[in-house]
Amino acid sequence: KFPTMKMLLSLIALLSVALLASTAPPTCYSRVLSLSKEITESFKELQTSKAVDSCVQMLPRLYLDIHNYCVLAKLREFVAYPSCDRVLEVSDLKEKARSLYTIMISYCRRDLVFLTEDCNALESPVLPPPEPS
Repeated sequence: KFPTMKMLLSLIALLSVALLASTAPPTCYSRVLSLSKEITESFKELQTSKAVDSCVQMLPRLYLDIHNYCVLAKLREFVAYPSCDRVLEVSDLKEKARSLYTIMISYCRRDLVFLTEDCNALESPVLPPPEPS
């Protein structure tokens, strides 16, 4: 009976550790990274959507690299862009960009490391090849 009891206790301990590990709060860096990827993907979808307003084509390009110091200026430029506020998707995207900017300059200010200050890289990014499906 004891080996079964030990096995059961080991399983409970293992599951408890796994549960604690999966519920750990995200770090500031992981939150900024995931939000920037979400914003970049949403912008791509918005640009390719057939139902978008013509003003969407005039929006500043929004490729975000949180390791590039110029991303802060890029976020400010996008949020301040005057047109397209009547398009709900653009308003939502601007709100996410505003949140990312606030997180980066306030909450994560000391946790982020900028590896470059190449503003042109945010205008003409070298994107990885598409993943095979």
